[in-house]
Amino acid sequence: MLTPPRTVVRREGGIYALERALQRRGFRIVAGADEAGRGACAGPLVAAAAVLPEGKRGEIDELADSKLLTPAARERVYAEVVKRALAYAVVVIPAAEVDARGLHVCNLAAMRRALATLTTRPEYVLTDGFGVDGLGVPGLAVWKGDQVAACVAAASVLAKVTRDRLMVDLHGRFPEYGFDEHKGYVTPEHNAALVAHGPCLEHRFSYVNVATASGRDSRPPRSRRPAAVGALEPMGRAIPAGGTVGVALAEGARLPLPVGEDVAMEGGVR
Repeated sequence: MLTPPRTVVRREGGIYALERALQRRGFRIVAGADEAGRGACAGPLVAAAAVLPEGKRGEIDELADSKLLTPAARERVYAEVVKRALAYAVVVIPAAEVDARGLHVCNLAAMRRALATLTTRPEYVLTDGFGVDGLGVPGLAVWKGDQVAACVAAASVLAKVTRDRLMVDLHGRFPEYGFDEHKGYVTPEHNAALVAHGPCLEHRFSYVNVATASGRDSRPPRSRRPAAVGALEPMGRAIPAGGTVGVALAEGARLPLPVGEDVAMEGGVR
């Protein structure tokens, strides 16, 4: 039996090399997915997916892993991704849902939903770090994917900029924590604010430092969060202002979708 020829990833192609190699093998529509906020102990988890055009139309100046870009550069790249992408989607998971369902479960569900929501159906999916099943199309988990695959880098910028904007908004409601500076990640300043003020409703009470600061560290994770609703809109409604919505789509905002069920890519959203 003949074996198929190997796919050659050409180093001179840079961040676009992997997608170009897949396109040479017939996978013309390649989507990337990534998230922002896994390591934060406050604020939402945000996942994004993006499909860039083939060839020069899909090449964006400064495109790189969002963590390697300055805030100003991320904003410029974000605008270009929104302008040029064949399709993109952003899914926001509130802190309360992260507490209730678990970080990894929410992360997989959010990336799966972002990919399923794309208006252009991908033929191949690249994800950052770990695989996402249930997509109905072939995919590959790429180590440091946001540094080596353009579509994943585009998704990382969408997720990071969306989340940073949300955290700046939360700073207006909870200025004592400095969310506009550290964006909810664990820093000495953030921990000091937790000790001084205790956690707010946008903290993740299933995280050890937040649970300890709340005085509820002996309780199981699902009982640690107060019953009141946090600052973000619940899943199923759009988040107003700043163009950021629960699911932001290239053709305009739609209502966000819950992440409870898997969606088969073949059939679209059911």
